[in-house]
Amino acid sequence: MDPWELQPAKDHGLPPHDRLRSLQRESGLISTGLHATWWGFVRGYLKVWHGLKVVGGEHIPRQPPFVLVANHASHLDALVLASPMRWTVRDHVFPIAAGDVFFETPAVSAFAALCLNALPMWRKKCGRHALQELRTRLVEEPCAYILFPEGTRSRDGSMASFKTGIGMIVAGTNVPIVPCYLHGCHAAFPPDTKWPRRRPIEVRVAPPLNFAEIGNDRAGWEQVATQLEAAVRGLA
Repeated sequence: MDPWELQPAKDHGLPPHDRLRSLQRESGLISTGLHATWWGFVRGYLKVWHGLKVVGGEHIPRQPPFVLVANHASHLDALVLASPMRWTVRDHVFPIAAGDVFFETPAVSAFAALCLNALPMWRKKCGRHALQELRTRLVEEPCAYILFPEGTRSRDGSMASFKTGIGMIVAGTNVPIVPCYLHGCHAAFPPDTKWPRRRPIEVRVAPPLNFAEIGNDRAGWEQVATQLEAAVRGLA
């Protein structure tokens, strides 16, 4: 038997603000408690205020690694997708959030990291290195991501084309990718409002797809994006 060896957290030693913004951030005792408290509140809010209904929730894997992909219509989207998750995997589920919105200031960064457990993606400098870092963590840790391959919220509720970044993360891996469609999120919280409206929300979940046989190259990335976009549109 190999001797037990202490492994420091991958974000150990980073300054506090840098740690919040790190793609290698790991949960500690305080953040785990905050996650549990926050998501308990969110689940109650979504059920009472929006009558949240999940159709096909049995298709969400019970353990990571996996990735949920969906249309992006409002700031409620990540909350809605994460809410059905089992509490036992909560610390290993990371919504991928826009860095220029959720990680610009220390206060907002703390909320995004400690409550939402979000990881930042900087849209204006989203290079291959950052995507490779996400890919490596997904496979090696393992963990789960919530991703919106359109890259930005819809301004009118319609769904845009998926970008190839999702392919760069999952092509050639054996990670289940779960297509989801969010219905009602745009009506509940359109971009021009400050507070959510009381509108019904439904999540539709399809069986996972697997892209282990797809090449990790540009043609493969495009194929992944195209297939996932078609699967999400099919749920609409």
